[in-house]
Amino acid sequence: MDDLRQDAESLLTKTSLSDGVDRRDFLKVALGTGFAAAAMPVVAQNVIKTDTAGLTAGTITLTVDGVQVPVYRAQPEGKTNLPVILVVSEIFGVHEHIADVARRFAKQGYMALAPELFVRQGDPQKAASIAELQRDIISKTPDAQVMADLDATVAWAKANGGNADKIGITGFCWGGRITWLYAAHNPGIKAGVAWYGRLVGESNPVTPRHPIDIAGSLTVPVLGLYGLKDTGITQDSIAAMKAALAKGANKSTFVVYPNSGHAFNADYRPSYVEADAKDGWSRALAWFKQHGVS
Repeated sequence: MDDLRQDAESLLTKTSLSDGVDRRDFLKVALGTGFAAAAMPVVAQNVIKTDTAGLTAGTITLTVDGVQVPVYRAQPEGKTNLPVILVVSEIFGVHEHIADVARRFAKQGYMALAPELFVRQGDPQKAASIAELQRDIISKTPDAQVMADLDATVAWAKANGGNADKIGITGFCWGGRITWLYAAHNPGIKAGVAWYGRLVGESNPVTPRHPIDIAGSLTVPVLGLYGLKDTGITQDSIAAMKAALAKGANKSTFVVYPNSGHAFNADYRPSYVEADAKDGWSRALAWFKQHGVS
Protein backbone atom coordinates (compact mmCIF):
# COMPACT_ATOMS: atom_id res chain seq x y z
CA MET A 1 0.00 0.00 0.00
CA ASP A 2 3.01 2.34 -0.20
CA ASP A 3 1.74 3.54 -3.57
CA LEU A 4 -1.41 4.99 -1.98
CA ARG A 5 0.66 6.59 0.74
CA GLN A 6 2.79 8.27 -1.92
CA ASP A 7 -0.27 9.64 -3.69
CA ALA A 8 -1.71 11.01 -0.48
CA GLU A 9 1.57 12.53 0.67
CA SER A 10 1.36 14.82 -2.36
CA LEU A 11 -1.08 16.80 -0.24
CA LEU A 12 1.65 17.65 2.20
CA THR A 13 4.57 18.71 0.04
CA LYS A 14 6.46 21.68 1.39
CA THR A 15 4.52 24.72 0.28
CA SER A 16 3.22 27.83 1.96
CA LEU A 17 0.04 25.86 2.50
CA SER A 18 1.50 22.92 4.36
CA ASP A 19 4.30 24.47 6.43
CA GLY A 20 3.30 24.34 10.07
CA VAL A 21 0.03 22.52 9.42
CA ASP A 22 -0.30 19.08 11.00
CA ARG A 23 -1.92 16.24 9.10
CA ARG A 24 -5.15 16.13 11.04
CA ASP A 25 -5.70 19.86 10.60
CA PHE A 26 -4.78 19.69 6.93
CA LEU A 27 -7.19 16.86 6.21
CA LYS A 28 -9.90 18.56 8.22
CA VAL A 29 -9.46 21.80 6.31
CA ALA A 30 -8.98 20.30 2.86
CA LEU A 31 -11.67 17.68 3.04
CA GLY A 32 -14.38 19.02 5.29
CA THR A 33 -17.43 20.68 3.79
CA GLY A 34 -16.10 24.06 4.86
CA PHE A 35 -12.69 23.68 3.28
CA ALA A 36 -13.24 26.43 0.70
CA ALA A 37 -13.58 29.04 3.43
CA ALA A 38 -10.67 27.73 5.50
CA ALA A 39 -7.50 29.69 6.18
CA MET A 40 -5.58 28.40 3.18
CA PRO A 41 -5.76 31.33 0.78
CA VAL A 42 -3.88 29.88 -2.19
CA VAL A 43 -6.05 26.78 -2.19
CA ALA A 44 -9.20 28.86 -1.68
CA GLN A 45 -8.36 30.91 -4.75
CA ASN A 46 -8.44 27.80 -6.92
CA VAL A 47 -11.50 26.07 -5.52
CA ILE A 48 -14.36 25.77 -7.98
CA LYS A 49 -17.79 26.24 -6.41
CA THR A 50 -20.72 24.95 -8.42
CA ASP A 51 -24.12 26.06 -7.17
CA THR A 52 -27.29 23.99 -7.03
CA ALA A 53 -29.49 26.34 -9.06
CA GLY A 54 -31.69 24.25 -11.32
CA LEU A 55 -30.54 21.04 -9.66
CA THR A 56 -31.83 18.44 -7.28
CA ALA A 57 -28.79 17.84 -5.10
CA GLY A 58 -28.05 16.17 -1.78
CA THR A 59 -27.40 12.84 -0.13
CA ILE A 60 -29.57 9.80 -0.64
CA THR A 61 -29.10 6.46 1.09
CA LEU A 62 -28.99 3.01 -0.44
CA THR A 63 -29.22 -0.26 1.46
CA VAL A 64 -26.59 -2.70 0.22
CA ASP A 65 -26.35 -6.06 2.00
CA GLY A 66 -27.92 -4.51 5.08
CA VAL A 67 -25.55 -1.53 5.14
CA GLN A 68 -26.70 2.07 4.67
CA VAL A 69 -24.53 3.57 1.92
CA PRO A 70 -24.71 7.36 1.47
CA VAL A 71 -24.63 8.60 -2.12
CA TYR A 72 -24.27 12.22 -3.13
CA ARG A 73 -26.73 12.81 -5.96
CA ALA A 74 -26.92 15.82 -8.29
CA GLN A 75 -29.17 16.05 -11.34
CA PRO A 76 -31.23 18.54 -13.33
CA GLU A 77 -34.37 19.38 -11.39
CA GLY A 78 -37.58 17.79 -12.63
CA LYS A 79 -35.95 15.80 -15.44
CA THR A 80 -36.09 12.05 -16.14
CA ASN A 81 -34.48 9.61 -18.55
CA LEU A 82 -31.15 11.21 -17.70
CA PRO A 83 -27.71 9.96 -18.70
CA VAL A 84 -25.83 8.77 -15.62
CA ILE A 85 -22.27 9.37 -14.41
CA LEU A 86 -20.83 7.49 -11.44
CA VAL A 87 -18.25 9.68 -9.67
CA VAL A 88 -15.68 7.71 -7.66
CA SER A 89 -13.68 9.56 -5.02
CA GLU A 90 -10.04 9.61 -4.06
CA ILE A 91 -9.01 7.89 -0.83
CA PHE A 92 -10.61 10.72 1.14
CA GLY A 93 -14.19 9.74 0.38
CA VAL A 94 -17.04 11.94 -0.79
CA HIS A 95 -15.96 15.36 0.44
CA GLU A 96 -16.94 18.74 -0.97
CA HIS A 97 -14.67 18.59 -4.02
CA ILE A 98 -16.21 15.30 -5.15
CA ALA A 99 -19.72 16.67 -4.54
CA ASP A 100 -18.80 19.70 -6.63
CA VAL A 101 -17.63 17.47 -9.49
CA ALA A 102 -21.03 15.75 -9.33
CA ARG A 103 -22.77 19.13 -9.57
CA ARG A 104 -20.61 20.04 -12.57
CA PHE A 105 -21.85 16.94 -14.36
CA ALA A 106 -25.43 17.72 -13.33
CA LYS A 107 -25.11 21.16 -14.89
CA GLN A 108 -24.24 19.32 -18.12
CA GLY A 109 -27.50 17.36 -17.97
CA TYR A 110 -26.36 14.22 -16.16
CA MET A 111 -27.59 12.39 -13.11
CA ALA A 112 -24.31 12.24 -11.17
CA LEU A 113 -23.95 9.80 -8.28
CA ALA A 114 -21.00 9.65 -5.88
CA PRO A 115 -21.32 6.74 -3.42
CA GLU A 116 -19.40 6.72 -0.14
CA LEU A 117 -17.49 3.51 -0.76
CA PHE A 118 -15.63 3.49 2.58
CA VAL A 119 -18.74 3.64 4.77
CA ARG A 120 -18.18 0.17 6.27
CA GLN A 121 -14.58 0.86 7.19
CA GLY A 122 -14.90 4.34 8.68
CA ASP A 123 -14.76 8.04 7.92
CA PRO A 124 -11.61 9.00 5.98
CA GLN A 125 -11.96 12.61 7.09
CA LYS A 126 -11.37 11.60 10.71
CA ALA A 127 -8.00 9.96 10.02
CA ALA A 128 -5.12 11.60 11.89
CA SER A 129 -2.52 10.54 9.36
CA ILE A 130 -2.10 9.03 5.94
CA ALA A 131 -0.75 5.88 7.61
CA GLU A 132 -3.90 5.58 9.73
CA LEU A 133 -6.13 6.15 6.72
CA GLN A 134 -4.27 3.52 4.75
CA ARG A 135 -4.17 0.98 7.58
CA ASP A 136 -7.69 1.29 8.93
CA ILE A 137 -9.76 2.14 5.86
CA ILE A 138 -8.15 1.80 2.44
CA SER A 139 -6.41 -1.52 3.02
CA LYS A 140 -9.66 -2.97 4.38
CA THR A 141 -11.92 -1.96 1.49
CA PRO A 142 -12.23 -4.94 -0.89
CA ASP A 143 -12.62 -4.36 -4.60
CA ALA A 144 -15.49 -6.85 -4.58
CA GLN A 145 -17.39 -4.71 -2.08
CA VAL A 146 -16.75 -1.60 -4.17
CA MET A 147 -18.06 -3.31 -7.30
CA ALA A 148 -21.21 -4.37 -5.43
CA ASP A 149 -21.83 -0.85 -4.13
CA LEU A 150 -21.42 0.59 -7.62
CA ASP A 151 -23.79 -2.07 -8.97
CA ALA A 152 -26.35 -0.98 -6.38
CA THR A 153 -25.84 2.66 -7.35
CA VAL A 154 -26.47 1.82 -11.00
CA ALA A 155 -29.60 -0.12 -10.06
CA TRP A 156 -30.89 2.88 -8.09
CA ALA A 157 -30.22 5.17 -11.04
CA LYS A 158 -32.13 2.93 -13.43
CA ALA A 159 -35.12 2.84 -11.07
CA ASN A 160 -35.12 6.58 -10.37
CA GLY A 161 -35.00 8.43 -13.65
CA GLY A 162 -31.66 7.37 -15.06
CA ASN A 163 -31.32 6.07 -18.61
CA ALA A 164 -30.18 2.45 -18.40
CA ASP A 165 -28.51 2.71 -21.80
CA LYS A 166 -26.45 5.80 -21.00
CA ILE A 167 -24.19 5.17 -18.04
CA GLY A 168 -20.59 6.28 -17.62
CA ILE A 169 -18.05 6.33 -14.80
CA THR A 170 -15.24 8.64 -13.77
CA GLY A 171 -12.90 8.58 -10.80
CA PHE A 172 -9.83 10.22 -9.31
CA CYS A 173 -6.66 8.65 -7.89
CA TRP A 174 -8.03 5.61 -5.97
CA GLY A 175 -11.23 6.16 -7.90
CA GLY A 176 -9.30 6.25 -11.15
CA ARG A 177 -8.13 2.70 -10.55
CA ILE A 178 -11.71 1.73 -9.66
CA THR A 179 -12.93 3.30 -12.91
CA TRP A 180 -10.82 0.87 -14.94
CA LEU A 181 -11.93 -2.09 -12.83
CA TYR A 182 -15.64 -1.24 -12.90
CA ALA A 183 -15.53 -0.74 -16.66
CA ALA A 184 -14.37 -4.37 -16.86
CA HIS A 185 -16.82 -5.55 -14.20
CA ASN A 186 -19.89 -3.99 -15.83
CA PRO A 187 -19.83 -4.16 -19.64
CA GLY A 188 -23.09 -2.21 -19.67
CA ILE A 189 -21.09 0.91 -18.92
CA LYS A 190 -20.75 2.99 -22.10
CA ALA A 191 -17.46 4.72 -21.25
CA GLY A 192 -15.12 5.68 -18.44
CA VAL A 193 -12.69 8.48 -17.66
CA ALA A 194 -9.90 7.58 -15.22
CA TRP A 195 -7.97 10.47 -13.70
CA TYR A 196 -4.47 9.42 -12.54
CA GLY A 197 -5.57 5.99 -11.33
CA ARG A 198 -2.94 3.34 -10.64
CA LEU A 199 -2.56 0.70 -13.32
CA VAL A 200 -0.34 -1.91 -11.68
CA GLY A 201 0.16 -3.28 -8.19
CA GLU A 202 0.54 -6.34 -6.01
CA SER A 203 -2.36 -8.77 -5.84
CA ASN A 204 -3.89 -9.68 -2.48
CA PRO A 205 -7.31 -10.80 -1.23
CA VAL A 206 -8.55 -7.20 -0.99
CA THR A 207 -7.23 -6.06 -4.38
CA PRO A 208 -6.80 -9.28 -6.37
CA ARG A 209 -6.56 -7.58 -9.77
CA HIS A 210 -5.39 -4.28 -11.14
CA PRO A 211 -6.21 -2.44 -14.37
CA ILE A 212 -3.36 -4.04 -16.29
CA ASP A 213 -4.76 -7.46 -15.39
CA ILE A 214 -8.13 -6.73 -17.03
CA ALA A 215 -6.84 -4.73 -19.99
CA GLY A 216 -6.85 -7.61 -22.44
CA SER A 217 -10.52 -8.40 -21.87
CA LEU A 218 -11.80 -4.84 -21.42
CA THR A 219 -14.50 -3.85 -23.91
CA VAL A 220 -15.59 -0.51 -22.46
CA PRO A 221 -13.56 2.46 -23.77
CA VAL A 222 -11.74 4.35 -21.02
CA LEU A 223 -9.95 7.68 -21.33
CA GLY A 224 -6.93 7.85 -19.04
CA LEU A 225 -5.83 11.33 -17.91
CA TYR A 226 -2.37 11.29 -16.34
CA GLY A 227 0.52 13.58 -15.43
CA LEU A 228 4.07 13.13 -16.72
CA LYS A 229 5.45 14.40 -13.40
CA ASP A 230 3.45 11.90 -11.32
CA THR A 231 6.14 10.17 -9.27
CA GLY A 232 3.80 7.38 -8.24
CA ILE A 233 2.52 6.33 -11.66
CA THR A 234 5.42 5.64 -13.98
CA GLN A 235 5.44 6.12 -17.71
CA ASP A 236 6.54 2.49 -17.94
CA SER A 237 3.27 1.40 -16.31
CA ILE A 238 1.30 3.54 -18.75
CA ALA A 239 3.22 2.03 -21.67
CA ALA A 240 2.54 -1.47 -20.34
CA MET A 241 -1.17 -0.68 -20.00
CA LYS A 242 -1.30 0.65 -23.56
CA ALA A 243 0.33 -2.53 -24.85
CA ALA A 244 -2.08 -4.73 -22.90
CA LEU A 245 -5.07 -2.78 -24.21
CA ALA A 246 -3.79 -3.02 -27.77
CA LYS A 247 -3.78 -6.81 -27.56
CA GLY A 248 -7.52 -6.71 -26.95
CA ALA A 249 -8.17 -4.08 -29.64
CA ASN A 250 -9.72 -1.85 -26.99
CA LYS A 251 -10.50 1.77 -27.92
CA SER A 252 -9.18 3.18 -24.65
CA THR A 253 -6.63 5.96 -24.91
CA PHE A 254 -4.37 8.10 -22.73
CA VAL A 255 -3.56 11.78 -22.44
CA VAL A 256 -0.39 12.52 -20.46
CA TYR A 257 0.09 16.14 -19.43
CA PRO A 258 3.78 17.18 -19.43
CA ASN A 259 3.35 19.92 -16.81
CA SER A 260 1.26 17.96 -14.31
CA GLY A 261 1.91 15.50 -11.55
CA HIS A 262 -0.59 13.58 -9.46
CA ALA A 263 -3.99 15.08 -8.61
CA PHE A 264 -3.80 17.90 -11.13
CA ASN A 265 -7.59 18.19 -11.16
CA ALA A 266 -7.91 18.60 -7.38
CA ASP A 267 -8.59 22.32 -7.14
CA TYR A 268 -8.29 22.28 -3.34
CA ARG A 269 -4.69 21.02 -3.41
CA PRO A 270 -1.34 22.59 -4.27
CA SER A 271 -1.10 19.93 -7.00
CA TYR A 272 -3.85 21.62 -9.05
CA VAL A 273 -2.88 22.62 -12.60
CA GLU A 274 -5.70 24.76 -13.93
CA ALA A 275 -4.96 24.53 -17.65
CA ASP A 276 -4.64 20.74 -17.63
CA ALA A 277 -7.66 20.30 -15.35
CA LYS A 278 -9.80 22.36 -17.72
CA ASP A 279 -8.49 20.48 -20.73
CA GLY A 280 -9.15 17.16 -19.01
CA TRP A 281 -12.71 18.21 -18.15
CA SER A 282 -13.38 19.17 -21.77
CA ARG A 283 -11.94 15.88 -22.96
CA ALA A 284 -14.02 13.94 -20.43
CA LEU A 285 -17.26 15.54 -21.61
CA ALA A 286 -16.33 14.94 -25.24
CA TRP A 287 -15.40 11.31 -24.49
CA PHE A 288 -18.75 10.60 -22.87
CA LYS A 289 -20.55 12.25 -25.77
CA GLN A 290 -18.48 10.35 -28.35
CA HIS A 291 -19.30 7.01 -26.75
CA GLY A 292 -23.02 7.53 -26.31
CA VAL A 293 -23.33 8.44 -22.65
CA SER A 294 -24.73 11.93 -23.15
